Formats: sequence, C-alpha cells, structure tokens
Amino acid sequence: MIDEVREPVLSQEYLVRFGRQSETVRCFGTEDANPQRGENVIVQTDRGERLATIMQKLPQPIFEETEANPQAILVRTASAEDMQRADELRQKADQEFGIWQERIDEWQVAVELVDLEWTHDGERLLLYVLNDRGPECTKLALMTAAKGLGIVEVVPLSSNGIAAQKKSGGGCGSGGCGH
Repeated sequence: MIDEVREPVLSQEYLVRFGRQSETVRCFGTEDANPQRGENVIVQTDRGERLATIMQKLPQPIFEETEANPQAILVRTASAEDMQRADELRQKADQEFGIWQERIDEWQVAVELVDLEWTHDGERLLLYVLNDRGPECTKLALMTAAKGLGIVEVVPLSSNGIAAQKKSGGGCGSGGCGH
C-alpha cells in the first residue's frame, strides 16, 4: 500500500518584515517551525524568495486553510550561507544602481530610482521608483523586457511606502510587467 503524501499544514502565523522598503506581511509556517522574534528566515513571496525577520508569532492563527494566497510562506531559518548571500546580493544591487539610473535617463522614463534589490534566489530584480502605478512605470517595465534584462519588476513608491495596487489588476508592479 502506498502512503499518501501530504502537504504540511500551515498552522503557525507570524508577522515578518523584509525588503529594502520594509514590507510587513503575514507569513505562515508549519507547526514544527518555531522561529523567535528577531530571527532571520527565508520566506517565499509572490516576488520570489526573500530574507525576512520575524517580528512576532501571532497567538491565534487567522489563516484559513481555504485561503488561496497567503502573503508569505516560511521556507526555513536563515543559515550563515543565506546571510552571506544576502550581503553579496546587496553589494551587487549597490554596484548596479548607477547603471540603472543611466538606463532610465537614456530611455527617457520619468521616474526617480530610489533603490533596487535582488530577491534572495537571485531570480528577480526589484526596481523601487518614486512614482505612482502609471504609464511611466509601465514604460520602464516594457523597456527592461524589450532589452532582455531578465526578470525585472518595477515597484512604485509613494510617500507612504509601496504604492497600492489598483483593484482592476494588471499594470505595473502586479507581476505582469517586465517579464
């Protein structure tokens, strides 16, 4: 008789903070994971793997098993290699900042580059720009795709942080542009 393979149940809920622009989201993990406040972890988000910090374990999980898209899933506690990788990716992003500013100027895109960040898996580059979710962000995403520069996501920022996505879907930063 073949044993049934079951997905682990995401029964623990945490608040985690990640990214250069300090996003705070709900994160779900299995019962055997028990990270403590301040501990670094690797989480899977809609943008890829990210290095995150546990802010708080929530006492009563509010995650429903029927919820289709949790904001983040706890993958593992960050290792020394993960921390070294994060430092290397930060240095890489710092070195590329000027190159991206030049590209934006050359392409005549009316956005201001604030920061950039590689996801922990190195698969996606996030360009944080001061702008709203509009045509200039879309233009930048389309230019990066047309130039074959890999998976680049334009993340617009406002004075309140990451600009909210419009309910209609699509557009810049929704995961649909720049790919």
